Amino acid sequence: MRVLIADDHRLIIEGVKLKLRELDKDVEFVEAETIKDLHRRLEEFPLPDVALIDMAMPGADGVEHIKFAVKALGASADDGDSRGHPVIVLSGTEDPSAIRHVLDLGVQGYIPKSSPPDVILNAVRLVIGGGIYVPPEAMKSAAATVAPTFALSQGNDGLTTKERLATVLTDRQIDVLKLLAKGRPNKLIARELQISEGTVKIHLAAIFRALHVRNRLEALVAAQHLGD
Repeated sequence: MRVLIADDHRLIIEGVKLKLRELDKDVEFVEAETIKDLHRRLEEFPLPDVALIDMAMPGADGVEHIKFAVKALGASADDGDSRGHPVIVLSGTEDPSAIRHVLDLGVQGYIPKSSPPDVILNAVRLVIGGGIYVPPEAMKSAAATVAPTFALSQGNDGLTTKERLATVLTDRQIDVLKLLAKGRPNKLIARELQISEGTVKIHLAAIFRALHVRNRLEALVAAQHLGD
């Protein structure tokens, strides 16, 4: 397993490496301490199996380096990988709006740097396994917005949340929502469902309207109630 860690703080890199050695006995690390290093690493082969990238690296133009990484590693799905190589954001902020923003870019995880080492390890394991990791506090914040508008608990109509979702979404939209909950970017949702990316975007827009949510994070909260 090849893991890219991009951060301008040496202590962060070494601390993350120390914990992530538990992922696999043969784990290999590549590092980037500058935006230039990051771009170079993302143009090398073999590509990393997973990338953990600081959102606020010196010299960064907003989150353009995150977009570049998502595109570079997502494109690797063309080599036969069914989901590309996931990108996880490391950040010193736990601002829900920042989390929503990068999730909308297609990252598969957002780990605050204040997280305990075991949380970081388990978050990376979740993402590698095909899931998406969002800090609990961000999920609570999104749930506080979603719950009043979508009635997440069972209502007077006797329907479960899953049954209620089925009344406002088509079967195909539910399929899209399930893949969104697994951290799939639009390109891979399209591939797995054998539809175009444009159609995926149309389904997502319809899902957001039907669930009265504004973004992928809030849709993800609703998706948690779908079950398998």
